[in-house]
Amino acid sequence: MHRIETTRDRPDLAPIVAAWLVKEFGYPGGRTPEQVTARILAPPNGPEETFVLLEQGKPVGSARLTHDDLASRPDLTPWLAGVFVDPAARGRGYATALVRQVEAFAAAAAVPTLWLYTWTAEQLYARLGWQRVGLETDRGKDVVLMTRRLSGRD
Repeated sequence: MHRIETTRDRPDLAPIVAAWLVKEFGYPGGRTPEQVTARILAPPNGPEETFVLLEQGKPVGSARLTHDDLASRPDLTPWLAGVFVDPAARGRGYATALVRQVEAFAAAAAVPTLWLYTWTAEQLYARLGWQRVGLETDRGKDVVLMTRRLSGRD
């Protein structure tokens, strides 16, 4: 059994999420886990939230709705970002649950459209209704830009 918490309600989970994000995705300028924790816990810039999936009380995954995520596209907002599931907990539908949680949170905040970029999970997001927009560059790496319309969806 799993449940999803927010770092707003459980700030003790923010350092765990930050460590995952730094290890899995890295950050421009070499941000430390402490700096990422501070960003997660900072007052929101519009509708923002970090969700943590707990399996039997243990954090195993996270996803975030954030104002900005791709430096080359400051014109797009908000973003589904930092989707991560611990390798030992993959294959259980947790990434889908986290994505759906972010989508529901954004829809409740009247966000009409979400954005994301990925270099490894385009098929996952396509299965969840996300549309490929094109390619962008992030830190010298080609990434796939995707979008999901929330208003008027089925």
